[in-house]
Amino acid sequence: MIILLKRNVERSKVDELLRRIHAMNVQTQEVHGVQESIIGLIGDTSAIDPEDFKSIDIVAKVKRIQEPYKKANRKFHPDDTIIDVCGRKIGGGHFQVIAGPCSVESREQMISVADSVKASGAGLMRGGAFKPRTSPYAFQGLREEGLQLLLEAKKHSGMPIVTEIMDKSHLPLFDDVDIIQVGARNMQNFELLKALGKVNKPILLKRGLSSTLDELIMSAEYIMAGGNENIIFCERGIRTFETATRNTLDLSAIPILKQRTHLPVIVDPSHAAGIRSLVEPLSMAAIAVGADGLIIEVHNDPAHALCDGAQSLTPDSFDETMQKVKKTVEFFGKTMD
Repeated sequence: MIILLKRNVERSKVDELLRRIHAMNVQTQEVHGVQESIIGLIGDTSAIDPEDFKSIDIVAKVKRIQEPYKKANRKFHPDDTIIDVCGRKIGGGHFQVIAGPCSVESREQMISVADSVKASGAGLMRGGAFKPRTSPYAFQGLREEGLQLLLEAKKHSGMPIVTEIMDKSHLPLFDDVDIIQVGARNMQNFELLKALGKVNKPILLKRGLSSTLDELIMSAEYIMAGGNENIIFCERGIRTFETATRNTLDLSAIPILKQRTHLPVIVDPSHAAGIRSLVEPLSMAAIAVGADGLIIEVHNDPAHALCDGAQSLTPDSFDETMQKVKKTVEFFGKTMD
C-alpha cells in the first residue's frame, strides 16, 4: 500500500501519520520525488482499510500494491535510482561501461587491460577472482590472489572495480571492492542475498539463466529488505532452445524492468552471445532499448585466455566498439561521465 501526500504538507502532520501507521505493526518508507511525496507501507497490510487514511487532510490518494516486491517497485519510488560509484553514475540518464577480462590471470594482464579500457572510455573495470564453472575441472579463478591483483589494477588505473562473490563467508575479502557482483548461478542464493542486504555498497545482480523477471526482482527485494537499496540489474541472456548463441539476450527485459522498478539496468552482451562478433551489435541494441550501461569482456590475448576467450574483445576491437557506443548513447539522450 502507498499513501500519496499533498504538496507542501507540515512535517508535524507527516510524523503524526507515521506514528499512526507504525501502531498497525507495519514498516514505512518515505520517498520524496520531484513531483510527489509517498509513504510506502511495508508488511502485512491486508487488514488495513485504505478508507481509514483517505479522510486525513494531508493525504491525496491511497493505493494498494498488488506486486509482492515493494522496495524495488516503481510505484513506491517513481524517480529513477542513480547509483554513484566513486563519481561514476549509473541510472537516471547516466550511462557507464564496465570492461575487463572474464578472469584475473596475472598482474601484467590486469595492468595492460586496465590501461587500454580506461583509454577507450570505460568507467569501471571488471575481473573475476572467484569463478563459478560448470565443470569442476575448469579454471576456478585465482581467488584471494586474484582479488589482490584486481586491487593492484584499481590502484594503478584509478578505476572502480567490479567482481563476483561466491559465498557470504568471502565478504571480508571484498571490503575494497566497489561493486559486488552476484552471478547468474547465485541469483537465488537467498542466504547470500540476505548477507549483501547488510553491506553498504552497490550490488550488481545478474539474471539467472532460467529465471523470470519477477524472480529477478524478488532477488533484488531480498537485498533491499536487509537495508541495501543500491542494486543494479544485469540482463546477461537466458537459456532457450536456440543453439546459435551461448544464450539468448532478452532485450525486452530492459524496458520491462525499468517500467516495473526504479533500479538501473545494464546488459552483458559478452555472456549473452558467447561470440566476439556479436558483442558490438548487441551493445547497440541494448542502448536503443534503454539500458543504463554495459559490461563487456576484454582480454589482451583472447586466444590464450583461461576463461571465455571466444567472447572477449581485444583492446583494439573494444576501442572501436566504444567509439560507436559513445555516439549511440549521445543519440539516445544519455550521458557518459
